[in-house]
Amino acid sequence: MAQGCLKCLKLTMCAANFLCFMCGVAVLSFGVYMMVNFRMTELTPTMASFNSANMLLVSGIIITCVSFLGFLGALKENRCLLLTFFLLLFLLMLVELTAACLLLVYEGAIAELVKDDLVKGLQKAKEKPGNSTDVMSEWDLVQEKLNCCGVTNVTDWGDKVPASCCSPPCGTPHAHYKEKGCLVTLKNLFEENFLTTGISVIVLCIVEVLGMCFAMTLFCHISRSGLGYKL
Repeated sequence: MAQGCLKCLKLTMCAANFLCFMCGVAVLSFGVYMMVNFRMTELTPTMASFNSANMLLVSGIIITCVSFLGFLGALKENRCLLLTFFLLLFLLMLVELTAACLLLVYEGAIAELVKDDLVKGLQKAKEKPGNSTDVMSEWDLVQEKLNCCGVTNVTDWGDKVPASCCSPPCGTPHAHYKEKGCLVTLKNLFEENFLTTGISVIVLCIVEVLGMCFAMTLFCHISRSGLGYKL
């Protein structure tokens, strides 16, 4: 009976980690696609290294590596791989909880940092030559998708208001400037999705705890059976 339960646990770990590995590959591929096609260096110049493409790329690499260790450790019943998988999951959970706590504690400071960076990005976009085809590509994308204009309002652009600030497009009848700034829109978007984000973090932590429990159960069984370094 015990052997059957442990075999079921082993197969469950293999299947779960294989699915996580495939998800990691998908996230990694999407990160590469975003990096090639959407380089958000104008929007937030001082935080260019922390744009969505880089974050997706790093997340994809971490997910694929950790899930591969868990899959291989369970499949080969290898104590070293299972222990490494357990420690990596534990560290990832600590990092996630620490990041969530820092986000709550320093919410005001982070908002000011984002505002300053958006102002710098807007100023950098305004200083680009007018004949450049990709001067406003990043700001146009954000202003069109979020239905906003500038950092606080349209006056941030001065006399260089882009077409993406008009609704409907500038030059058409009854066209008017969008009233909301992108900073307020981003803040409202974050607040609207705060509960969903919190639930996602909690679910992720529960999955990681279950993964650690499964890995440690297999580790203890392998230690008792004397197959600690089976390859």
